[in-house]
Amino acid sequence: MIDLSPHPEGVLLSVRAQARARTNGLRGVQNRMLKVAVTQVAEKGKANQALAETLAAALGLARSQVELASGATSRQKKFLIRGVSAEDLTARIEAALAD
Repeated sequence: MIDLSPHPEGVLLSVRAQARARTNGLRGVQNRMLKVAVTQVAEKGKANQALAETLAAALGLARSQVELASGATSRQKKFLIRGVSAEDLTARIEAALAD
C-alpha cells in the first residue's frame, strides 16, 4: 500500500524517484512509496519535471493536476495530485502498475 495523505486540493502521493533510468515509467511500490523512473538527469529540476510528466501520463491525468509538493532535492518526494480522491488515485495506480 502506498502512503496517500488528504489535502484540501486533492491527495499527496509519496514517490521514490529514480533518475537516469533507461525508460520513464512506474516501477512498483518500495517502502510505501510509488517508485517512478525517469531518463532525465537530476539537475536543475529536470528530473522533477520529468517525474511530474511521467506521473500524469501513467495515471491519465492532466499535467496541471500534478505538482511537486516537497522533496525537490531528495529521492523521496511528495506530489500533490489535484482534483482526485484517494480511492480514485489508488485505482489509477493499480491499473497503471498492472499494465
